[in-house]
Amino acid sequence: LISGGEKETTNNRMELKAVCEGLRALTRGCAVRARVDSQYVMHGFTKGWLESWQQRGWKTAERKPVKNQDLWQELLTEIARHEVRWEWVKGHAGDVDNERVDEAAREEALKFKQINRK
Repeated sequence: LISGGEKETTNNRMELKAVCEGLRALTRGCAVRARVDSQYVMHGFTKGWLESWQQRGWKTAERKPVKNQDLWQELLTEIARHEVRWEWVKGHAGDVDNERVDEAAREEALKFKQINRK
């Protein structure tokens, strides 16, 4: 299990970063089933958000800058090496793998809270 964190971040950034790091850990191109509980990440690919953002110069439909553009671009680079199939899993609903990574995320968040108190 790969885990980590950042000092000042958001759930969406960490969801994107998790997929990036998971794909980066693969040493060669693979067929990958990306199981995510983040509709934000999944819809970026399955609902055409990324294509639209790129066509608009990384702007939203409201002409605002796309949040987390750096990580979306990083993820596009990683995905280009693989054949990725997206699968959404409901969070906090008893899925063993999802519960396992959620626990790791909570542990990492706690580490950063403890570091910030010092």
